[in-house]
Amino acid sequence: MHSRSMLLELFLEIQEGIRRIERRFSGITTADDFICNDDGLDRLDAIAMMLVAIGENIQKLDKLIDPKLFEQYPDIDWVGIKKYTGS
Repeated sequence: MHSRSMLLELFLEIQEGIRRIERRFSGITTADDFICNDDGLDRLDAIAMMLVAIGENIQKLDKLIDPKLFEQYPDIDWVGIKKYTGS
């Protein structure tokens, strides 16, 4: 796969993961909502899996993108993102 199309695919997967996390948070008002029943636990599991998938895609992006691109967006905490995703 061409690197440009691979980058687009990774960004789209990250975007979809974020959308799914936002949807799964609907109706959650406190942390206890995640542990009060099986539905809450299932949501928590699903959100955790989406975060793992997003982290893996960010690691892939880090390997594909020229580091100078990150410098063009100094307002984004790239170090923090990489730290929490294992990059």
